[in-house]
Amino acid sequence: MQPPITIGTVLQNRYRIIQILGQGGFGRTYLAEDQRRFNELCAIKELIPIAAGAGAWEKAQELFQREATILYQIEHPQVPKFRERFEQDHRLFLVEDYVAGKTYRDLLVEKQSVGQTFSEADVLQLLRSLLPVLEHIHSRGIIHRDISPENIILRDSDRLPVLIDFGVVKELATRLQTPDTNVNVTSVGKLGYSPNEQMQTGRAYPSSDLYALAVTAIVLLTAKEPSELFDETQLTWTWQKFVRVSPQLAQVINRMLHPLPSDRYQSAAEVIQALQFVEQPGVAAAPEVSNFQTIAVGRRPDAIPPQPSNRPDPVIPPGRSSNSVLDNPLALGAIGSAVVILAGFGSWALVSSIRSQSNGQPETTPLAPQTFPSPVISGGTTFGTPTNTEPAITSKRLRLDASNTATVENSLKAGQIMEYTFFGQAGAKLTTVLEQGTGISLTVLTPNRQVLDSSAQQVSSYTGILPKNGRYTVQLVLESGVSESDYNLRVALENPLQPSPTATPTVTPTLTPTFPPVLTPTVTPTLTPTFPPAFTPTPTIPPDNNPPVDNTPQPTPGVQNTP
Repeated sequence: MQPPITIGTVLQNRYRIIQILGQGGFGRTYLAEDQRRFNELCAIKELIPIAAGAGAWEKAQELFQREATILYQIEHPQVPKFRERFEQDHRLFLVEDYVAGKTYRDLLVEKQSVGQTFSEADVLQLLRSLLPVLEHIHSRGIIHRDISPENIILRDSDRLPVLIDFGVVKELATRLQTPDTNVNVTSVGKLGYSPNEQMQTGRAYPSSDLYALAVTAIVLLTAKEPSELFDETQLTWTWQKFVRVSPQLAQVINRMLHPLPSDRYQSAAEVIQALQFVEQPGVAAAPEVSNFQTIAVGRRPDAIPPQPSNRPDPVIPPGRSSNSVLDNPLALGAIGSAVVILAGFGSWALVSSIRSQSNGQPETTPLAPQTFPSPVISGGTTFGTPTNTEPAITSKRLRLDASNTATVENSLKAGQIMEYTFFGQAGAKLTTVLEQGTGISLTVLTPNRQVLDSSAQQVSSYTGILPKNGRYTVQLVLESGVSESDYNLRVALENPLQPSPTATPTVTPTLTPTFPPVLTPTVTPTLTPTFPPAFTPTPTIPPDNNPPVDNTPQPTPGVQNTP
């Protein structure tokens, strides 16, 4: 194994090593300054391939590149962002954001030093904050594989839990150590926190992460290690004898801890839904409970006990028999008919009333699941009167700045619901975070007032893609038992990139001047009448031996000659 990098060394002409944060069999973690980002702190993980032989380094590089792409797919505000990978001096490095804060193991040690542990409210807040993160990574086919108090940091900047040290890094390191083997190495995990299917068979599912999160929760509640909370002879968890929590929360945790993966919750969204019932006394948290809205129905008339009447009994006038009406057959028949008609009408009215109460109630769409004070139930008896007072809703429009970000500072009191609306485009990435505010949860509603998705309901932060254009709502409510709390809400939109339009060349036609046609004059010949030539008589001179001829014209017979 190569020695650690010396403090002060600059890698890639960019990252200056400040200190070593940790070292193990898989590699080392360094704290470094990014000199190209104003000396911003970052964490650098060195993965150490120890396999030797022909082609071992090339195989390690191939695995390194392939597995690093998995980390690049994780984009969530509560997961350190993966920056880049690089190779230098025959070493492999991964760079990610540095998270300033304390791990939940450190926080538990601090509480133990003063004789305390995490309370039920603390653990509930942790579960509700981390479950949306797990739902996000599971939707991308990524399993953390190594959830424990050591791998969850309470970030100093916003007091949100951050999930670190994904098991895929350790899996990558294991593959780099033995790149030529086909051994299933997904058995990466922490003993006591990871379920049997992960440690023994190497298979990991979303429910495997839920199992490890539940073990983390009971360790924080009891301040005892998993080996102290698990009975190996009975193969059961015995954590409940060390701490008292609400039956609903215990039911949720025990199902997450079930030894069979098929009997656990199959997704983080199912656990989020089950935790909605934890703070409602007398309501079971099992998922089999109907999610339909409960409608108050009045008691049936036959169930109301008869009330004593103060009216005096009717007095029969003297001198008239009380049975005189019964003596008249016609009157008796009329009374009987009236009784039959009234009985039929009354039965129809009663049945219609019951049916209208059970099936005729209009369906209502709640703004968002809320938690309001409920009657205290003890020993089957209800004390107190349920209140019908509805919370006051205040709605405001968010004004996003040039960077599409808005930050609101305000306070919320019991009986109030605060709503912030904004316009979002389809495909835009929404990030909303309660950076401050204890006992407040947010829910993102679509333009038609429905919950955006299961991870956007009663959480402290949400990141997701908007499905359509419209005005969305971020709804803030106080959790049960909290009277008032200040908060700092940040909402950011990252609009989808618009494709650059392809310029279509505009063809400018070349105008060819059109000249008027040259008119060729048509010459009409002038007809000059042709007259016969004037007849000029040529005198004939007879020869001398002939007598002279008379050339005087002779008249033509039948023609009048005009001289």
